[in-house]
Amino acid sequence: MGSSRLPVSLRNPLPSPKSGSGSNYFALGRDTLRNLIFLLFLLRWSRKTVLQLKGRGLFGSISELYVSIRRTLYGVFLSAPGVKSRVQKEVAEAIAKLEGKLIPSGPGTIRYLTLPKEPWTEDQVRAELAKLGEMEHTRWEDGLVSGAVYHGGDSLIKLQAEAFEKFSVANPIHPDVFPGVRKMEAEIVAMVLAMFDAPAGAAGVTTSGGTESILMACLSARQKARMERGVTEPEMIVPETAHAAFRKAGSYFSIKVHLVACPAPSYTVNIPSVSRLINSNTILLVGSAPNFPHGIIDDISALSLLAHRRRLPLHVDCCLGSFLVPFLSRAGFPTTPFDFRLKGVTSISCDTHKYGFAPKGNSTLLYRTSALRSYQYFVSADWSGGVYASPSIAGSRPGALIASCWASLMSQGEAGYIESCSKIVGAAKKIETTIRTHPALKDQVEVIGKPLVSVVAFTSQTLNVYDLADAMSARGWHLNALQNPPAIHVAVTLPIVGAVDRLIGDIVGAVDGEREKERVRIAEGKGAKGPPKGDAAALYGVAGSLPNKDVVVQLAGGFLDTLYKA
Repeated sequence: MGSSRLPVSLRNPLPSPKSGSGSNYFALGRDTLRNLIFLLFLLRWSRKTVLQLKGRGLFGSISELYVSIRRTLYGVFLSAPGVKSRVQKEVAEAIAKLEGKLIPSGPGTIRYLTLPKEPWTEDQVRAELAKLGEMEHTRWEDGLVSGAVYHGGDSLIKLQAEAFEKFSVANPIHPDVFPGVRKMEAEIVAMVLAMFDAPAGAAGVTTSGGTESILMACLSARQKARMERGVTEPEMIVPETAHAAFRKAGSYFSIKVHLVACPAPSYTVNIPSVSRLINSNTILLVGSAPNFPHGIIDDISALSLLAHRRRLPLHVDCCLGSFLVPFLSRAGFPTTPFDFRLKGVTSISCDTHKYGFAPKGNSTLLYRTSALRSYQYFVSADWSGGVYASPSIAGSRPGALIASCWASLMSQGEAGYIESCSKIVGAAKKIETTIRTHPALKDQVEVIGKPLVSVVAFTSQTLNVYDLADAMSARGWHLNALQNPPAIHVAVTLPIVGAVDRLIGDIVGAVDGEREKERVRIAEGKGAKGPPKGDAAALYGVAGSLPNKDVVVQLAGGFLDTLYKA
């Protein structure tokens, strides 16, 4: 009797490995994974496109795309063999010219490139310090420098030097060793918080300057959004006139920066544009009080309302306004809301080393709550050197600068700062009024916006404003050249207060001189506008015309390199 056998189709219901079916399953899984990855990629970029169109609109997005393509194509052009070599040659010549100005040379110049074999005597050191202090420079002592040196007077400098000497070895990283420095730092923060009408529970830190204050505010906002909302692709919305430190924070901390236009005639940030750009990745809104270029205070009230309604942090950069803006009304000048009395304001940066007259290396960062401050802390609990904790970027910090800052604030007091505000803002108003009304100026230069504090920026529709900047340099002034739009600004300080009449007279003289040059060019049939000749005209005139700024970046890099050439 033969044995029964199963039909061939039922003997082995599982596919044979030799049949190739396993590889089919593998291929199917691979295709599914690939499709899933493609779908996620598509969803990601679809979301980015939707957010882009929401924030910038169709025409704004097309405009940004056009600018990006133009910048890229111009970069390709600059990389072409013949063009690249010529550009590099011109950049090298410009840097060499810069080095000639900044690096001392000539007979009698001695460079110290290694340690002296034997220690110098104190008299030798003092003599060399005296020579270094007497090197040729723009005369800030005579009030010829815009900003840079805020200077509260010779007696204050002596007091600061005494405080510096007394605490020269102090380091607040060791509060038990230097309790006096800890106390002074806490009191500096408390005093500045009170100036800005901080609520109960507010907190703050001192920093090395406005840039560090801004960096820490951005870091705190990023960490808050990451920990509370799970934001992994952070974005912040910043006026295009806000300090470059916000762009630096974006670069350092991988935060996308949306720049918002500040259009004429107010030159304040456009609030509807800010509102459109807010999305689920937004971690921070920003306003200036005032901004550096034009001295304009943004509409902080509107930003505060928007931030409060959308439950977002709002940082107010008051580094330049510092010890002026809080005292405007008490000095008899118009003001506008800007501080913690606006419920949407969550952090403020204020430089004590500007109009607080503290030595350079001092600033403060204020928060509405101590919880916001804690997001900027760094703590390493398992380091072999022990538990490490620091409130900001620096570890060791100069306690001597904190002591000098505390001495400055205590020696000036409210009355001193109100008096300084009256002098400084009064001088700025005098400059602004003269530009708007003087017969030789009112039709040639125009003030940008309505500045309320110490900075007055002006541009021109009839003259090359960078030639005007160079003409002021030839008269001994160190003013700030601006771009977008081309302009010049004066940041009034106490030294400038004493030279304000000379400044106004030199502006009138420079404008008359540029008008005369134009009349000569027209008479000679060469046209009203001549080629840029001076340093400011060459740098900013060329930079403004380039769609790709790589050349400017190279020049700036060369400048930074030059700073470290002995």
